[in-house]
Amino acid sequence: MATIEEILELERVDADIYRGKAHTSQLQRTFGGQVAGQALVSATHTVAPTHRVHSLHGYFLRPGNPDAPTIFLVDRIRDGRSFCTRRVTGVQDGEAIFTMSASFGVPSEGLTHQDSMPPAPDPDDLSDQREEMTEAQRSVFREWENFDLRIVPKDQLVTNPHFASQQRVWFKYRHPLPDDQVFHVCTLAYMSDMTLLGSAKAIHPDENPQSASLDHAMWFLRPFRADEWLLYDQTSPSAGDGRALTQGRIFDRDGRMVAAVTQEGLARTGRPMPVDQHAKRSGQDA
Repeated sequence: MATIEEILELERVDADIYRGKAHTSQLQRTFGGQVAGQALVSATHTVAPTHRVHSLHGYFLRPGNPDAPTIFLVDRIRDGRSFCTRRVTGVQDGEAIFTMSASFGVPSEGLTHQDSMPPAPDPDDLSDQREEMTEAQRSVFREWENFDLRIVPKDQLVTNPHFASQQRVWFKYRHPLPDDQVFHVCTLAYMSDMTLLGSAKAIHPDENPQSASLDHAMWFLRPFRADEWLLYDQTSPSAGDGRALTQGRIFDRDGRMVAAVTQEGLARTGRPMPVDQHAKRSGQDA
């Protein structure tokens, strides 16, 4: 499977136009994190290095074809001294499959606080998820063989009684990455789409809903490395009308909150997906 370096390497086609290559995939739809990560890379190419991305808001409009490249069109919405804004549209076959707004800012001093990291067992004390997968699951998750995912078992999960559905996952990229912080941010944009919708299913273990990312928002709070352990604290505060709202807070191993994520996705029942498609298909038609 492609490395994250290969996935995030874009070709410049023209001014503010970039092409993301197609890579071998086990999925029938382009992984949403790949589209979001490539869109963010294209936006960063049009912004001065003095400005760092601090938020993105994206919508998955159509299912992407994993066997076809994606063209990213960047609109320079605003360039200011403190903040600048970019709008990116991902296109295949002349149709938009994804749209994203990203905001960049110059670092400055201000108020500082954060929530505490929730309790969780050390990732080194948890088994690699691949060791517990069936052969069918391994076939699907081969897509992310370069990522180490370790879900906290339910019997070790310290829950909040006021939250409806909760899940925690340690994750990291398995191999050393470049020191460039922009690269780690774009890698986390890719990673953030992993497992998050699963938090909506945590209290429905016997259900196999049709699921797909509908929209995705991220806030980048502090520097981090995506090749070091990060704790993804996930909750699903509400599900209804065939959709589920999910939220995530991402902490590094030292307890620093480095990012926050909110995502809404399909959670339809009564229309089960075939057995070999139970993995989340980001961007599937609504």
